[in-house]
Amino acid sequence: MNNRAGRRSEGALARREKRLAYSLLLPTFALVLAVILLPLLANFWISFKPVTLADLRPPKLIVKEQLRGKLEVEGDKARIEYRFRNSSIKYPLGDVSFTDSLPDGVRVTGLDEVCRIDEGAAKLTCELGDLEAKSRGRIRVEIEALTGDPPGKPDFRTTVPAATFSAYNVMTSFDFTLGNFQKIFSAAEFWDVLKVSVYYTVFGTAGALLFGLFAAQIMQKAFFGRPVIRGLMLFPYVAPVIAVAFSWVVLFDPFSGAVNAMLQQMDVASGPINFFGQRMIEVSFFGVAFNLPMALTMVILFEVWRYFPLSFLFILARMQSIPSDIYEAAEIDGATPMQQFRFLSLPHIAGILAVLFLLRFIWTFNKFDDIFLLTGGNAGTRTLTVNVYEQAFAISNLGAGAAVAVVIFVLLLVFSVIFIRFSPKDAG
Repeated sequence: MNNRAGRRSEGALARREKRLAYSLLLPTFALVLAVILLPLLANFWISFKPVTLADLRPPKLIVKEQLRGKLEVEGDKARIEYRFRNSSIKYPLGDVSFTDSLPDGVRVTGLDEVCRIDEGAAKLTCELGDLEAKSRGRIRVEIEALTGDPPGKPDFRTTVPAATFSAYNVMTSFDFTLGNFQKIFSAAEFWDVLKVSVYYTVFGTAGALLFGLFAAQIMQKAFFGRPVIRGLMLFPYVAPVIAVAFSWVVLFDPFSGAVNAMLQQMDVASGPINFFGQRMIEVSFFGVAFNLPMALTMVILFEVWRYFPLSFLFILARMQSIPSDIYEAAEIDGATPMQQFRFLSLPHIAGILAVLFLLRFIWTFNKFDDIFLLTGGNAGTRTLTVNVYEQAFAISNLGAGAAVAVVIFVLLLVFSVIFIRFSPKDAG
């Protein structure tokens, strides 16, 4: 009986501690979910709306007040001029009105027909009704000075007109459309952009992994100066992207670049090659001629060069954790270095290679800054991420840009689920 009671009391205590732990972690979970989910949900929300850059500012009534004339002595006449306009170029404003408090020391002598004055509170109210998009106008109020003392001169800067209106806001409305997705999928360029994105991502990811694996194999062996070389190999990854991209553009410049000068001096090229501005170039390899996508190939090479150090670090760390006994036993059995790599190293690093391929695939597919700095998306290097920028900011169609971003998210999600399901695991 005592044992049973003890187990029941332990179970109740464990449950209380679990509830306490969850309650303490709840703010952290909520913050993380907010940081991750809110931008994602906002992107989905915008993708189903015909939103442009102009819609980021909701429609409103802008009223500016200006005094025409001087009120210096009693009996002086002047005019208050109110200029108003609808700030939106697409949407009307409804039930528009504005109010303004008049200063002491003045008397209204003339009013516009849409305005009225509350004599007791010296409050002006103007009802403008409905205003179409981009509409504007002005209202004049004639006034007269009641006092001529400078200390009592009316001060019109103490109050500003207050506007009231009703307006349609496309961002907060519940009107949705599939027009953004129809537009991007019906565009002839979309499938070409998707093909370029897949080409750039697959070859950039595979190249970074292969070069990282090759570098890890070399750096695994001890030799003089290895720590220094390891440090130098990290330079492409840790250097600022704008600095290295500018260096590549200068090096491969068709007129003043060092690479073009060397190729022409070596008679490899008959003239300057526009590496980052030429879409296609004819290349002959062992008598076989084919068209090489020049600018896209250069962007891929930049991607491989810049990001192979990350793969190198992870692969080297995993290879150094493999017991050396199995390699010694393999050497005794007469295994060649290639056989050791294939049957010993590769099964142990298969898991980290799969993780790196997935991460680099996602990061490369989402890459924007490298391409934009090198080519601006021109010469056949326009990817989906560049398309997001051009749709959202170049032509001010935020809805279409968000729709392309949703397509990117769905493609990467499907690829990630399939890849995780069938990806290889480490041998142990």
